[in-house]
Amino acid sequence: MSVELNDFDGLVAIVTGGASGIGLAAATELASRGATVAVLDLNPEVEAPLTGFKADVSDRASVNAAVAAVAERFGGIDVVVNNAGIGAIGTVADNDDEQWARVLSINVTGMARVTAAALPYLRVSENGAVVNTSSIGATNGLPGRALYNASKGAVLALTYAMATDHVREGIRVNCVSPGTVGTPWVSRLLEQAADPEAELKALNARQAIGRLVLAEEVARAIAYLASPLSGATTGSSLDVDGGVSNLRVRPVVAK
Repeated sequence: MSVELNDFDGLVAIVTGGASGIGLAAATELASRGATVAVLDLNPEVEAPLTGFKADVSDRASVNAAVAAVAERFGGIDVVVNNAGIGAIGTVADNDDEQWARVLSINVTGMARVTAAALPYLRVSENGAVVNTSSIGATNGLPGRALYNASKGAVLALTYAMATDHVREGIRVNCVSPGTVGTPWVSRLLEQAADPEAELKALNARQAIGRLVLAEEVARAIAYLASPLSGATTGSSLDVDGGVSNLRVRPVVAK
């Protein structure tokens, strides 16, 4: 049985990286629950009821202009979903300084840029909320993901710091930490593997539920954290990881 929620009626939400993957799923979920949703993306081609705004989260001037445009068009900003991010593969020996700077600028500083630009509007909202997309890589040693994991560990720390700084301004800050999600980004990673089918089986087996997490499942977690109905939830990290972080199930033995 489906339950119709309208908990975001009258609220304006920004979703960065909202043109595909988890971001698009989150933007669609928020809109279905009544939010006016602005998608900030390098390629902001989205369909109604979403509205696209071109923005590069690695550039402060671009972010400031896009956030101001959203606020001017819709009369304010109540929710920020910091989802834009990029991946990186390798150990600490495999990524050069330029890669480190680029990933951290987008995955970490990008969230700070967007939130800072939105703060004046969040402060006057009665339902100010920020949700950051972290990862299970923040708290689990995933192989060959040193730079990516470092960036997501920083997102987790940033979430706690922002939640502390702004709780008395009435702004809640939380993060969602997905496991491996079936998104176009993961599909591209699989294509680069020597044996994509075997790699997909390994990813499925790594999660206790036996499959990849769905983008829509992460989106609903984001909506929970952003919702006015969750007014007592701040400074939290919500795992949507198929049990990777805490479950240690026995492997299936073939009969």
